[in-house]
Amino acid sequence: MAELQTNQPQSNMGYKQELKRSLTFWDLLIYGLVFMVPIAPFGIYGAVAQGSNGMVALAYLIGMVGMIFTALSYARMSEAFPIAGSVYAYAQRGINDSVGFIAGWLILLDYIFVPALLYLVSAAALHDIVPTIPLLVWLVIFIAINTLVNVLGIEFTAKANKIIVVAELIVLVIFVAVGIFAIIKGVNGAEFTWKPLYDADHFSMGTVMGAVSIAVLSFLGFDAISTLAEESKGGSKAIGRAIIFSLLVVGVLFIIQTWVAALIWPDYTSFENADVAFYQIAEIAGGPWLKWMTIIATAVAWGIADALVAQAAISRILYSMARDRKLPKVLSKVHPKFKTPYVSTLLVAVVSLLVTAFFASQIGALASVVNFGALSAFLFLHASVVIYFIKKQKSKQYFKHLVLPLIGFIIIGYVWFSLDPLSKQLGFIWLGIGILYLILLKVFKKDTSLDLE
Repeated sequence: MAELQTNQPQSNMGYKQELKRSLTFWDLLIYGLVFMVPIAPFGIYGAVAQGSNGMVALAYLIGMVGMIFTALSYARMSEAFPIAGSVYAYAQRGINDSVGFIAGWLILLDYIFVPALLYLVSAAALHDIVPTIPLLVWLVIFIAINTLVNVLGIEFTAKANKIIVVAELIVLVIFVAVGIFAIIKGVNGAEFTWKPLYDADHFSMGTVMGAVSIAVLSFLGFDAISTLAEESKGGSKAIGRAIIFSLLVVGVLFIIQTWVAALIWPDYTSFENADVAFYQIAEIAGGPWLKWMTIIATAVAWGIADALVAQAAISRILYSMARDRKLPKVLSKVHPKFKTPYVSTLLVAVVSLLVTAFFASQIGALASVVNFGALSAFLFLHASVVIYFIKKQKSKQYFKHLVLPLIGFIIIGYVWFSLDPLSKQLGFIWLGIGILYLILLKVFKKDTSLDLE
């Protein structure tokens, strides 16, 4: 059997090292945790609990297992191609140049709108707490802070990530500790039970999987670690390991916090408002102070921490696509001092401000667009593993390079089909624009295709 061509040096793929290699495995792991937000269920707990008939911990467990297959595909491709660009670079080199562009165009839909979505949700939450400060002011503050941190360098971003993730974990530990104490005291009729994980009287695979399609979105972001491949000093394997470990860690945290919450308020049908159910549970467990702590923690986690790494991720994809002449070359400019793709970073800031202004009262529509982009790109990722390793490299490791990505493709496909009609409508419009743009590139710029043989 021919030796598989994996872990190719960056120079062998036609690129020179421009970004600064400074990130360790632990930096990458923390980056993934921050992007997924260890307290992400705080904001969508009510919807998942009601959708799963109270088996919210089961929904997150299934979601974690399902996303593991996608994480494995990212690990395979990041080892084969240790360059920035994420699924764009993997589909481009795993399948072909045109498919790579489409995959990159779809992941742009996810990443370029994610910061805007995070800014909008966080600004709206803080505006409700301090209504005298206009929503626009909160948006500008969030965007300005994150843009400055990202331009200063990925090391600075990594340091900020460590501080933020520790703060999130402290809030999470406080909630879990107070929650367990409340369960022991029997507050609100709470008692320990396995029902959040499995309730035989209300179990239905179709119902639970419907909730999984909501819960699994909390895991989106682990893939962004792959965009830092050219800034990792731990080798290509560090990227794959960080992706898998961050997903496992955050999955366990999701299960623990939602299980505790479900025990404190077991009657998921009686939520006064499902959108703020978790904060009501926090108030029952510890009082108003815990409620406001979880609200503020959610706003900061989304508006600063998550948006910070989201902006870093999309700027690297824009940089990678511009370097390959698929986007305006100016987006590939690297800051001479900080060694960061500062033009792309500034563009994301401007786009975020414009998008938040347009979608100010349509958070649901914006979230739908993000979901379509991420899940569609994951489908291309799994296909890339199979085509590259099985077809191009003639791999005989069928379980690793065929069975696992195929399972991942089926799972993501199931979740994709469960998306609401609006997300598919907006997503296909974006896809159509991308296809038209690709055609124009090929017609007017015949030198944009790379030699990927």
